[in-house]
Amino acid sequence: MSETRPVIAFDLDGTLVDTAPDLLSTLDLVLSTHNIPPVDRDEARPMIGGGARMLIMRALTHAGVAVETTELDRMNRQFLDHYAAHIADESRPFPGLIEALDRLEAQGAILAVCTNKLEYLARLLLDGLGLTQRFAAITGADTYGIAKPDPKPLLSTIAACGGDPRRAIMVGDSATDVNTARACRIPAVAVTFGYTEIPAAQLGADRVIAHFSELGLAVDDLLRSTAA
Repeated sequence: MSETRPVIAFDLDGTLVDTAPDLLSTLDLVLSTHNIPPVDRDEARPMIGGGARMLIMRALTHAGVAVETTELDRMNRQFLDHYAAHIADESRPFPGLIEALDRLEAQGAILAVCTNKLEYLARLLLDGLGLTQRFAAITGADTYGIAKPDPKPLLSTIAACGGDPRRAIMVGDSATDVNTARACRIPAVAVTFGYTEIPAAQLGADRVIAHFSELGLAVDDLLRSTAA
């Protein structure tokens, strides 16, 4: 019987794509319409990763501003509408990504995206960057009705690819991604160039990479370890 092809599941924001420029430009616009000053970009980058509503909430907390739920709903809708129209203006894949995906595919891996971004936004972004066809499954926080770090999104994404969790790896940039992998009992690779206040080396991932040129060897090593 042939061996099950491995599934390599990626987070999106801060892992596959540097989405901060478009996300934070949209955040600045939403805040400005409510007379709230923009958040410094270096301080705002770690706020990314929990979806648009969470990003707005973190920015409001940072600014010391409280709003009613109905107002937060309006801000969230404004954010989503503007962001969808400008989702790939400045967002770009991180250096070395395309070459890393080429190598993984050449070695027989199935590639997937498991993000806490809404699925339609994830697909819109990947479409805009010409990357959609690279992934057998693209799932978001709303795809299965629950977000990471609950294990359901990742396990369901692996299943959607026809994969087996025993032959899967999660690649991400945050504690959410590593904790999701742990909950699924699969290895995790953390990237150092993402959006997290906790240094990647302190996330508890099985491997840490500083550039996508390092991913192939990390995946090879982890797959050998899980097969042993």
